[in-house]
Amino acid sequence: MANAEGEDLLTTWRGDFEPTALPHEYTAASVIAAAASEVDLPISARSGEVESDSTTVFYHDAQAILVGNDGGASTGGFRLFDLNGETPLTEKDHETPGRTKLVTAVHNIGGKDLVVTIAQPDSYFRLYDPITAEQVGEPLARTLGDWSALCSWKSQSSGEQYLYLFGKKQTVQHLLRENNGTYEIVEIQTFENPIEATSCAISLSAKTVYFATDDGPEIYAFPAAEATSVPQISVLGKVDDAVTGLAAYIGTDSDYILVAENDIIAVYDTAFAVLGSLKVTADEDIEVKGLNVYQGSTQKYPSGAVTYATKSDSGKGFAVSSLEGAFNRLGLDLNTSYDPHGWGGLYCAFKVVQPVAETDAHGGDGDDPAIWISPTNRSDSRIITTTKSEEGAGLSVFDLNGKLLQSIDAGEPDNVDVIYNFQAGNRTMDLAYAACRTDNTLCLFEITSNGTLQTIAGGSQPTKDGYKVYGSCVYRSRKSGKQYLFVNAKSAEYLQYELSWADDALKTTLVRNFTGGSGGQVEGCVSDEANGWVIIGEEPRALWRYGAEPDDDSTKGFLIGEVGDGTMYADVEGVTLVEGPSADKGFIIVSQQGVSAYNVYRRAAPHDYVETFTIYENPEKGIDGVTNTDGLTAVGAALGDAFPSGLVVTHDDANQLPEGGTSDQASYKLVSLGDILGKELMKEVDANWDPRK
Repeated sequence: MANAEGEDLLTTWRGDFEPTALPHEYTAASVIAAAASEVDLPISARSGEVESDSTTVFYHDAQAILVGNDGGASTGGFRLFDLNGETPLTEKDHETPGRTKLVTAVHNIGGKDLVVTIAQPDSYFRLYDPITAEQVGEPLARTLGDWSALCSWKSQSSGEQYLYLFGKKQTVQHLLRENNGTYEIVEIQTFENPIEATSCAISLSAKTVYFATDDGPEIYAFPAAEATSVPQISVLGKVDDAVTGLAAYIGTDSDYILVAENDIIAVYDTAFAVLGSLKVTADEDIEVKGLNVYQGSTQKYPSGAVTYATKSDSGKGFAVSSLEGAFNRLGLDLNTSYDPHGWGGLYCAFKVVQPVAETDAHGGDGDDPAIWISPTNRSDSRIITTTKSEEGAGLSVFDLNGKLLQSIDAGEPDNVDVIYNFQAGNRTMDLAYAACRTDNTLCLFEITSNGTLQTIAGGSQPTKDGYKVYGSCVYRSRKSGKQYLFVNAKSAEYLQYELSWADDALKTTLVRNFTGGSGGQVEGCVSDEANGWVIIGEEPRALWRYGAEPDDDSTKGFLIGEVGDGTMYADVEGVTLVEGPSADKGFIIVSQQGVSAYNVYRRAAPHDYVETFTIYENPEKGIDGVTNTDGLTAVGAALGDAFPSGLVVTHDDANQLPEGGTSDQASYKLVSLGDILGKELMKEVDANWDPRK
């Protein structure tokens, strides 16, 4: 992240937890005076005396509810108040499972809103109904430790509810879900962090978790993600004093981050540019903790309210301040229409399909797969997948039931594609091709008659000096019969190589390079040999089409779909082609990681949009849905009894297990193409397509 002068403000936190220095003293004090104003934020209402650290709020049609912890040794538990009440706030209930430091709210989990708490005496998660204050189910997921901050995040991609729990230099990510009327909390991962966090907040627009300690001025950040890979923790920036509270205000376009420093609440955008500050008034020596925001509109708070635990000369307890006029005076946009019960209205319009099988859990971080069609028996066709993480890096082969047949080492391959009938001297062979990131080479393997892989002479080909490979795909020219390999870098530079056979080995020759799309990060691509095209995904922006011949004009691409056009969403990731009986029939399918969904376009220009689908769980078969989708592949050809209507194979980032929890190993989901396209659209697919003709 950078300031107006372009200086980098995002400092990576190293593995030994020694931070690199910020480029300058980017503090709240240094920019508030120059760029923003301060307005008073009077206390509108407060509770009676309570030993408090944490607040959360519930959005309810009948009544807005403030929930706060009770850290008293003799009282304990948590308290519920009518947020719209006068001083002292009307207390609705007081539950006493034991001294409690942490509370958070989750909405619409199995149709219910829930208070999530951890009582210090026994370290169990407990769930409560915020209206009746009755406990929901039994205590869950004991988490021994001295925990100091708790935040909830609902993925806007999948609708899954996650909890981030912070302790002494440690963070634990949990999944909270409903299953047939009961609730469970499943640990996803545990990772180290550099501090004992005392506050946290999560931005939906930035997909970022922020945390801080009241012992220091730094604010730390890491991506909110549905993954088991350890996130990279960064120093977002530094404020002027110790951070006593954090909260996120969900905007219509972008969120605000609220940072409490005793009696000052500074407002930042997600790039850590200060927008103004609020000074809590009405008491002396105020310390604001447990900061939270209610963005609904009530009779008393038509513009919403800030809630917090407070300690001052007047005592300890909970307090509420109206945002009426405060945001306007700072020139900030209000969003009182925010409703956490929904997780994105766009998902209701997506077609829902279920996986019918999945591959065995295997390998670490996967990406783009390929399907090899057997020349003798299509039921013996294979699925080839990638493991691009350093641990277990290579290619794997599965049968159509998802059973692992083989793994072979390769240098962190990202995407894999199949080349059919390559002429190698006096014989033909099938090849698997991937770009290998370990040494920035083009990796090729021979596919044997049973679909497994073996090394081949010339199977590692160099790219140009200084080039860092990323995505890849293949193309065979129907004009010349020559075989080509495409590879790209994150910089959007594409290299096109001719693949040949000489001196009993594979050989490559660079024939073209060009910049794909508008220069944003690229990865997925697929060729359309019948039309002479290569179709590429520019992750932050669009899906493009270019000519695939070496002498085609690559200065300008044809825009198939663009993020923000009403149907396409970022990140544009894997792309695949479903063949039709002629060059103007068939479909292009592209994955969109940001919404865990897939767009279908017609193959024929101008590539009309057809539909969007997403892959939900199949509880009858114990297969989880697809989240944070990346690469995919598809064929329309009938593949025996298992997939008579074609097959789509797609990467799943968080492989959730039927018995609970998330596997450290990846799996790929197998979906019938017929379920996606339906009977009418399947008429435009070639069920007899033979890639060797």
